[in-house]
Amino acid sequence: MEKGEINFFSENDFVLQKENDFRNWVDQVIESENKYVGDINFIFCDDEYLHDINVKYLSHDTYTDIISFDNSIGNTLHGDIFISTDRVEENSSNFNVDFMEELKRVVIHGVLHFCGYKDKSERDQELMRRKEEEKMKLFHVEQ
Repeated sequence: MEKGEINFFSENDFVLQKENDFRNWVDQVIESENKYVGDINFIFCDDEYLHDINVKYLSHDTYTDIISFDNSIGNTLHGDIFISTDRVEENSSNFNVDFMEELKRVVIHGVLHFCGYKDKSERDQELMRRKEEEKMKLFHVEQ
């Protein structure tokens, strides 16, 4: 089976540092869930960009930090994950955590959705949080 690609794009002025570290981490997380990497696109954007998507495609007139469109086929994960860096910045401030730490949490949250994890019920949210914590520990920066 041919491996897909993990890509990072930006619709605002955000530039992801250490793209390869993120790519390797996402790859490792997917593998740890016994899934396969297909084509996954992370699109960084601002609040307004993501709000427009939320209204247009989901009929939600709210701001959010992430919207994922899952196009997975079986155990091969494909899809687009839109992340508002504005929301990530505000959340990192509200939760008193480093911006990159919050960004990693949001990135992996989207990947976990593709792996089949939900967050609608309280029980699902608890499992999602545990999985986020577990997967965050797998992130390693190459020196």
